[in-house]
Order: sequence, then structure tokens, then C-alpha cells
Amino acid sequence: MKKIINIIAGASVILLAASCDGFLNIRVEGTMPSSGTDYTKAENIFQPVSAAYAQMRSDIWFPYICVGDVSSDDSDTGSAVGDNAYATAMNNYTFDPGNYMFNSLWTGYYNIISAANNAIYQEGKYAEAMKTEENKLYARQCANEAKLIRAFAYTWLYRTFGEVPIVRYGMTSEELADNPQVKKDELYKYILQDLDEAIDTLPASYSKNWGTRYTKYTALALKAKAAMYFGDWQGAADAAGEVIASGKFSLVDDYRFLFSVDGEGCSESLMEIEGSDLGQNSGEAPYLIYAYYQGPRNNSPSNMQGWGFNVPNDNLKAFLSGRGDAKRMDITFLERGTTTPEGDYISDKCPNPYYNGKVYTPSSYNTFNTNAYGYDHNIRLIRYAEVLLIYAEALANGKSTDKCTLSADDALHQVQNRAGIATTAASLQNIWDERRAELALENNRIFDLIRLGKVGEVVGEKIPAAKTNFHSFFPIPSEQITLNKALVPSPGYVY
Repeated sequence: MKKIINIIAGASVILLAASCDGFLNIRVEGTMPSSGTDYTKAENIFQPVSAAYAQMRSDIWFPYICVGDVSSDDSDTGSAVGDNAYATAMNNYTFDPGNYMFNSLWTGYYNIISAANNAIYQEGKYAEAMKTEENKLYARQCANEAKLIRAFAYTWLYRTFGEVPIVRYGMTSEELADNPQVKKDELYKYILQDLDEAIDTLPASYSKNWGTRYTKYTALALKAKAAMYFGDWQGAADAAGEVIASGKFSLVDDYRFLFSVDGEGCSESLMEIEGSDLGQNSGEAPYLIYAYYQGPRNNSPSNMQGWGFNVPNDNLKAFLSGRGDAKRMDITFLERGTTTPEGDYISDKCPNPYYNGKVYTPSSYNTFNTNAYGYDHNIRLIRYAEVLLIYAEALANGKSTDKCTLSADDALHQVQNRAGIATTAASLQNIWDERRAELALENNRIFDLIRLGKVGEVVGEKIPAAKTNFHSFFPIPSEQITLNKALVPSPGYVY
């Protein structure tokens, strides 16, 4: 599959227009020259942004699924008994700010921010040095593309930890060691500024050779999702409404195709993190093992097995079954002792009864090495179905928008009709239930419960410790409290 991450570092608008198969697989992607950057060469312009994209594939995805899904009511640790004490702690709500998973997420998101900050700085250099206005404009566009990536990292930081510091390019170690959290409203304003600049300058689409490179509509979808987490329902209605009204996106009829490797970048895709077919064996480039963490444990052959973490549980199965939600349950639950439509057998000797079917990757794609399950499987960050649900929730919260004429009921019904279930009125509870069903195991459930203040109430039915051990957000890592004297420990947790 030809993707952005396989494209030569640095493509000007001129090169993009003349793209061909030959230059797609040239570079060691995600790298930056250590010295001697020539800011006058148009073919280098995209390189800093490419490095920021590559940083998004850095190894934060095991903590990501454990904090974001294993801690919810719909997923369990999985794998084998006692395999990972840190993941088990997330599942059991025995939260410790010293759990490495919190620090790994914190540093991982800030590393993305650092890469984006560097790209923004470098693109300014290119904009100054370029001779043609066309290339100057492309450099500025790339800078705003990096701002979108930065906005993603800050949004995901906020939904996990609440108020966090803003880190700017060129800050000294002394400044970083005394850098306080900013207030919620200030952080949101900062994110919106980045996204609005991206919306104003990014193209509506790219040629297929650029894979799922982020566009104006990626920025709008991310703006809608950020607005939801920050409680700005008018902003959510406007941004989601503009995506819908564009007519550029639609739900995929085949729910199985939607989560397949072939379905990446389809009509429902608004924001993905791409896998890579570079560097798996050489260490040349970061590659994505998100699916590998969740692949069937102890399966056979070796290219059809993973670590087996983040497994859907009977709680989620009962919820979907009670709604007659057979289509989504079939895709979400990859059951042991069954053979997939693609012909892969999931051994009845796997330790867990179910695995995450949304990251299932047929054996024909797992060819990089003997333990390569799902290395080329993209992470779906925002899909059109979620944009419809954000829009419906914004309208159900009493907002209206001149960006789109679709009703809340119609938005909700599009998602329900695709799933093949009975339609319901767009009440808040019905929309929340639809989010739970539609976005299961896509790292959204726990953050929905956080924003709704329902973690203790809902998860506590399954895990009583959730009623007492969770406090508003996940704890800011104790290591960061030690490194930055201006950080305030998260209330309620023991440091």
C-alpha cells in the first residue's frame, strides 16, 4: 500500500503534481538531517512534517490501549494471567502515579509536540529561503499541517490528564523544569488557534499517493472532537456540521471492510495514524505495532499471533446483544476456535475467548517477519461515523448551526442504519449508547465516561474500585512531578 509515510521526504507542490510510483519508496522516512539542511531545496520542504508524522507512530500504543480501553467497562486486560502487572493495575483501578504507562503516554505525546514544534520552526526557514511564491506557500501549509499534529497531541493529553503545560520551541531545560499547567480555557484556545490555521490553509484532499495525509477536513473533525472534550458544543456543532455539509465523506456499507487494511483511507476516514512497511527489521524507522499488541495470544502460525491485550468482554457483548447489534458485535469480537472469512483460524488454545476484531489483520498481510501481526494496520483516530455522532450530541445539547441542515435524528439514524439496528430518537442517552457500540475498542469509551463524569457510576458496576480510585482524570505521572517543580499533582491520588 502506498502511503504518506513511504513518500520521499520533502515534496513541493511541483513534485506532488508530477508524482509517480518511482519516488514513493526512496527515503528512510521520519529522519532529519543532523546538519547542513539546505533550505533552498524545494524537495526538502515536507521532511520536517514527515518526521512529525513518524513520531506519531512511536511506541506509546501499548499504554494507549491499556489506559484508554482496558480501564473501561467494555474491555479486559487479556493476554495471559499475570502477564503484565501494569496493565492489570489499569484493569483493576489500582492507580499509581508511578505506573510507567502514565509517564509513557505523557512523554510520548510531548515528543509528538516536540517534533511538531521543530517542523513549524523548520518550515519557517523554508518559507524564508524559497524563491517562488508557490514553494513559500507550500512551506507555510506544511507548518500548519504540523500545527494540526500538535493540536492532536494536546487534545489527547487533555482528555487523559486534564490541564497540562504548553511546551514551546526552544525552551531551555530550566524553563521546562518550571513550566506550570495552563488553565483549561487557555489550553483550548491554543488548540483552536492551531486548528483554525490548519483549516484555513490545508487542501481539501490529496492524491491517493499521499495516503491519509491530513487535510482541512481532518482539522475540522479534530476541532469537533476537541470541542466535545472541552464542552464547547457550539464549536462542535459548527465544525462537525461543516464536515458533513461538504459531502466529501460517507459511511462505508461493509463494516468489516472499514477496519481492514484495504479499508484504510476510505470514504469514512478523517484521521488515521499510518502503519509503515519500512524499518521493521532494520530499525531505520518507527513502525506501528498497535494491532500486534492486541493480536490473538499464542495463535499459530507465528505471523497470526500477537500479545493478546485489550480484549472485549462479556459486559460489552451483553450490551451489543441486548440491542440486536449483531453486525458490530461480529466485527468487534474475534473469537477463538473460529475461522475468519479470510481463512485464518483463531486457535481454541488461545488464552482469551475473544480478541479485538477491529485490528484483525489477515495472514496475507503479515509478511514483514515471523512476528509481524498487524504491523501495517492503521489506527483509526476519527471516523465519519463519530463526526455524525458528535454533531447529533451537540444538537441534543441545545445547539444549532448554519453550517449544516441535517437534524440530530438523521445524523444518528445514519449510523444506526449502517449497523442494521432499530433507529431511536436522538436523546443524549441514545447518542451515548450509540458511541459505545459504534466506537467500541477504538480508545474512546473511558474518555466519554470521564467527560460525562460517569466513571465511578458505570465502571464501578464491574470494578468497585472505580468508585473510589478514579478522580476526574488519570494522574499526572509522578516522574513528571519530580522533573517539573511547577506541576501540581492530580487531586485525589497518592504521590
